[in-house]
Amino acid sequence: MSDETRVEWCDWGPEAFAEADERDRPVLLSLSATWCEGCHEMDAITYAEPRIAANVNEGFVPVRVDVDRHPRVRERYNMGGFPTTAFLTPGGKLLTGAGYLDVDGMRQVLESVRQMWTDKGRDAGRVPRALDADLPPSGELTDEIESHLAGQLEVKYDADHAGWGTDAKFPVPRTVEFALKRDRNRALRTLDAVRDHLTDDVDGGFFRYAGTPDWGDVAYEKPLDTNAAVTRAFANAFLYTGDEVYLDPALDAVGFLTDDLWTGYGVGGSLGPGLGRAYYAAPAADRADLDEPRRDLTVFAGGNALAADALLAVAAYTDNEAAREYADRILDGLERDLIDVETGAVTHYRGGDDAGETDLLEDAARVVGAYVRAAGVRGEGVDVARAVADRAIDRLRVDGSFVDGPRSGSGLLDRAFRPLDANVEMATALLDLAALTGEDRYREVARETAEAFAGATERLGVQVAAYGSLAGRLRRGTTVIAVGTEPGSDLHRAAWRVADHEKVVAPSAHEADAPAPRTVPEGTAVVLAGDAASEPAETPAELMDRVGDAVR
Repeated sequence: MSDETRVEWCDWGPEAFAEADERDRPVLLSLSATWCEGCHEMDAITYAEPRIAANVNEGFVPVRVDVDRHPRVRERYNMGGFPTTAFLTPGGKLLTGAGYLDVDGMRQVLESVRQMWTDKGRDAGRVPRALDADLPPSGELTDEIESHLAGQLEVKYDADHAGWGTDAKFPVPRTVEFALKRDRNRALRTLDAVRDHLTDDVDGGFFRYAGTPDWGDVAYEKPLDTNAAVTRAFANAFLYTGDEVYLDPALDAVGFLTDDLWTGYGVGGSLGPGLGRAYYAAPAADRADLDEPRRDLTVFAGGNALAADALLAVAAYTDNEAAREYADRILDGLERDLIDVETGAVTHYRGGDDAGETDLLEDAARVVGAYVRAAGVRGEGVDVARAVADRAIDRLRVDGSFVDGPRSGSGLLDRAFRPLDANVEMATALLDLAALTGEDRYREVARETAEAFAGATERLGVQVAAYGSLAGRLRRGTTVIAVGTEPGSDLHRAAWRVADHEKVVAPSAHEADAPAPRTVPEGTAVVLAGDAASEPAETPAELMDRVGDAVR
């Protein structure tokens, strides 16, 4: 029993569900996170109340799950945020659920679930719609997909406060990146709001979200995934504008990532070196009262891969040596501890004797994306990208799209779940890999994956705007700049500074075995747009002219 909560928590697994079955009790599933302030508050107030704890221990089988370590559980039972309090049958079906509950709220919910169980028992459970056996609605890829999502940028935009939505405001970095090419003014205004309201002016980095439409009521957690993705979005805004007002927040965030989230562990540590999962900062006025910030220094594969991608983008656009150095160190750590480069297996996390699952879709997608970026920036990484991509295609691709992980485990983990955002992330990484290597098989898988969701286009909103980018690239092709020099040359650096964050740069394309769509004369660069190839450019200025001609 936890001294803090007074609840006798069980671990997620078959033993907990077997106990629920034997005792004929519902499962109370608490989804929590180290970085989640509301989760700690609920532990200290609600679960610490003796009568609540006694009722939970007596009438339920309480299970505590860390949402970062068990993302498949998170995606199946999340009630819209954390903490989540979900009630399940012994077979894992959902009875009901809620978010944060104070003492009175928990008392009412416990009584309601107890009555439901008395009246209907296990028949009250249901399988969430996203886990139904039906496949997503497939369709043909058309230009309407990209134009629909571009239209949503305007329809759902908050003209008064910037950003998208009418309630809480999240930084939505992938939506911002989609908008940078299609609705730049709204993208930049949103980044301005993120900079003004979600930037930590004390220690750097970005807060997770704001609770009100005008970017107030800030949640002071700073998770790795949020910081990596927002850093990349700011870097891409600098790529298009050249304005340091967007570069400075990215560089400050690089400092936060490499100082505050850097684990610094070597042999004998939990894992590393690498970036930890999250950091809870607290409001500036309260920080003096905290002995230490709350941190989770577990190194996760997907978050670190996303961070490496962001750091390499900053390095490619600016020659920032710190960003390049730490990206290299992250990738080295991933290969040592979390990626089997021979088989392509990616382990979600590892710490001491504790290890996460392998073959999770989000991890694989981010690893492929990071190593394609690494191949373009430093000339190394394509073999790792291929290995991980091939394994994901073999193990996670089912009936034309990707499931989120192995179809096995307790609760509803044996039900196939096909998250659109992770499918888009994987398909986009495969499309980049195809552009880098010239291997059409990756492009075809990306196309089939995009087609698997095309029938639902009219229901899609700005949160999945990256799907519009994927569909658009599949329709018109990806711009590839094949550079016939080693990484770091003036031509290579100029290629990365072309104002298109969706392009792919292939260095060393003059070599016979170059991982590029075609070889180019040594000391030159060629722009490949669709089926057309430009004349070779010998200088950065000529390259910019060739790019301008190619996109007209």
